[in-house]
Amino acid sequence: MPPGSSDDSPGAPGASPCVLVTRPQPQADAWVKALRASGQAAAALPLLRIGAPLDASAARASFDRLAQPASIAAVMFVSPSAVACWHALAPAGWTWPDTVLAGSTGPGTCSALLAAGVPVDAIVTPPAEGGQFDSEALWALMAARRAWAGATVLVVRGDGGRDWLAQQLAAAGAQVQFVSAYRRLPPRLDEAECASLARALARPAEHCWLFSSSEALSHLPALAPHADWSSAKALATHPRIAQMAILTGFTQVALVTADVVAVAAALRAWPGSAVAEATGPARYNQGSS
Repeated sequence: MPPGSSDDSPGAPGASPCVLVTRPQPQADAWVKALRASGQAAAALPLLRIGAPLDASAARASFDRLAQPASIAAVMFVSPSAVACWHALAPAGWTWPDTVLAGSTGPGTCSALLAAGVPVDAIVTPPAEGGQFDSEALWALMAARRAWAGATVLVVRGDGGRDWLAQQLAAAGAQVQFVSAYRRLPPRLDEAECASLARALARPAEHCWLFSSSEALSHLPALAPHADWSSAKALATHPRIAQMAILTGFTQVALVTADVVAVAAALRAWPGSAVAEATGPARYNQGSS
């Protein structure tokens, strides 16, 4: 099925809900393909777009800096988009330097680094079995890896973002420099995506939203300003995102690991123990993240 197509039929009564993948493209299509391969109905409904940075000079200059021995101790990547957009600016023939660490917050970012040619031995990423994929989990690994006083660390991200990891590095004595590799933009739904949204609003019990970004979720009320989310289901990949889903009006929210297998399993178990029906922030399942 071509990218952007929509086959989000939830199937027979009693089947698991169709998952609406809200990640930006091309991540959304990749997730939909993997979920469908597992037998799970899914459709792409991106709530965030990724655009080129207004000024790519700093990102391009970072490759020259990495070519200088001992200039940079590590480069932290906040998302798969950060890896892809940054690497797209690399000069021809560029290869990852042997002495530099590559920080990854989760499996998607790690996969993007490997696809970009970063050696597996250079990547520091939370283990899959740990179930926690965020800046806190990455910092626990980085803090144990080496002393950071006097080290220079690049943080590759979009235009702004959460500064928690950079703050920890700075507190440990590192010189932190941000590299803007992309812009996060509001969604612009095509015809098929608009149709998916309409079906989800008309038949909330047959759909489940998968949220992996608080910023992406923040765009949803503007797309459906009069929607009643009280009957809608949602999976969130982090407690902060789950909290925001509840504040948006979702009452059935659960945490799930940012992994296709875990998402498919949670959806098949709905409304079992893997998906908690919630009436407030304290009620969502805090056993996974």
